[in-house]
Amino acid sequence: MTDQPIGQPELVPVLPNHRFDEPALQRYLAAHLPGFGGRMRVRQFQGGQSNPTFHVQTESGAYVLRKKPPGKLLPSAHAVDREFAVLKALSATGVPVPRVHLLCTDESVIGQMFYIMDYVPGRVFADRLLPGLSAAERAAMYDDMNRVLAILHQVDWRAVGLEGFGRPEGYFARQIARWTKQYQAARTEDVPAMEKLMAWLAERRPPPDEAVIVHGDYRLGNLLFHPSEPRVVAVLDWELSTIGHPLADLAYNVLTYRLPESAGGAPEAALVALGVPSEAEYVAQYCSRTGRENVPDLEYAIVFSMFRLAAILAGVYRRGLEGNAADARAIARGVAFRETAERAWAFAQALE
Repeated sequence: MTDQPIGQPELVPVLPNHRFDEPALQRYLAAHLPGFGGRMRVRQFQGGQSNPTFHVQTESGAYVLRKKPPGKLLPSAHAVDREFAVLKALSATGVPVPRVHLLCTDESVIGQMFYIMDYVPGRVFADRLLPGLSAAERAAMYDDMNRVLAILHQVDWRAVGLEGFGRPEGYFARQIARWTKQYQAARTEDVPAMEKLMAWLAERRPPPDEAVIVHGDYRLGNLLFHPSEPRVVAVLDWELSTIGHPLADLAYNVLTYRLPESAGGAPEAALVALGVPSEAEYVAQYCSRTGRENVPDLEYAIVFSMFRLAAILAGVYRRGLEGNAADARAIARGVAFRETAERAWAFAQALE
């Protein structure tokens, strides 16, 4: 039993493999962050598999520090500087994001690049079934998740200063090449489904180009909801954001209905029984909000999204084996990686 409120982020002592020089951090922030001062307490947010995230409490206020993990990292992974750039760009838009304060690229301070942003009180729900909430609350939360995604995809990325943040053409081709390379670098075992997916995705024609700001990991667990209302107050974890195809975000967002339970999925009937809209209803809501008539290439994007997720999980699993993952549960992701790859290949075969 626990007295932890539903959705309340869990703060734990800094994990041994993520400890850093806290006095050095305090000296740096005192010199570079206006208003920072007083005694400082650092705790780590439990959960998440990528960039370690920390709650920094001081007498002057509360902040969040997000940094690269320690150890040898995969090429182009854990780009906290890109997170900082997109958060800063979105601060004047309708997309709810925390206010960022500073980016420290000097790794001599605490060992890795990091940035500081406001701490925003709210609730995070890692479980897509939203246990402990009413059917009406679940429906409202999924609806607001949909609303915010539609707003993000309608932001003029050039107008907010993200020219050069990503290329507006060839998104799927570049992403397939990138995640193939990332998977091969993280490989710990042979999984035939991954080999088949890499070939299938490379050979099949992707959807026509579109260019919007894509989050890259848009899901319930990366949204911060109001402490008591079913309303998104901050979108978190922008590590994979770029300029790309909106169907990539939408497809990844609806993987809830497609993933094996080991990777956090659930049967659609179980979700609907809990008040969550069906996949078709959810996609229709997005289309209505973005002015699209339909999404004929969504199935391709879903197969791609499952392949990419499997590659990410493979990287998490490897970091768990090596002992430098952001979450102690990383090794268990090995099962999710294999089952996700196998299900993605089954979906790909069904499209032939």
